[in-house]
Amino acid sequence: MLDKVENFLTNIEEQEIIEAIRVAELNTSGEIRVHIEKTSKGDATNRALEVFYALKMDNTKLQNAVLIYVAIEERAFVIYGDKGINDVVPDNFWDSTKDLMVSHFKLGNYKAGLVEGILKSGEQLKKYFPYNNLDTNELSNEISKG
Repeated sequence: MLDKVENFLTNIEEQEIIEAIRVAELNTSGEIRVHIEKTSKGDATNRALEVFYALKMDNTKLQNAVLIYVAIEERAFVIYGDKGINDVVPDNFWDSTKDLMVSHFKLGNYKAGLVEGILKSGEQLKKYFPYNNLDTNELSNEISKG
């Protein structure tokens, strides 16, 4: 049983996830972050929203940040997109990304699920927020933990 955030991913797996974020962001002005914590202490979606604001992800110029939030104890995860994204994408925009991640998570392969989810999120973001040469990396690519 994964009872600690530190045991969820190895250092090497964390570096692979950070690299996936860097690669995904090459094609989009969107920003992607991953936050992992032991428990959401209730509703994972509400907690993801709290974390989104705590990480100041709502401060991107185009309001195009995406948080992939994972609560280990509840075996729950949320993909939360900011207003700029939600205003332009169809309602089922993240469904295929979630399904892909769940297929890996069910096998206990959390790193692969996160990497695939990040890369797929980058592809999705590219459609609505393509990269331009004036783009800057507005948010850290590091994994945050609670």
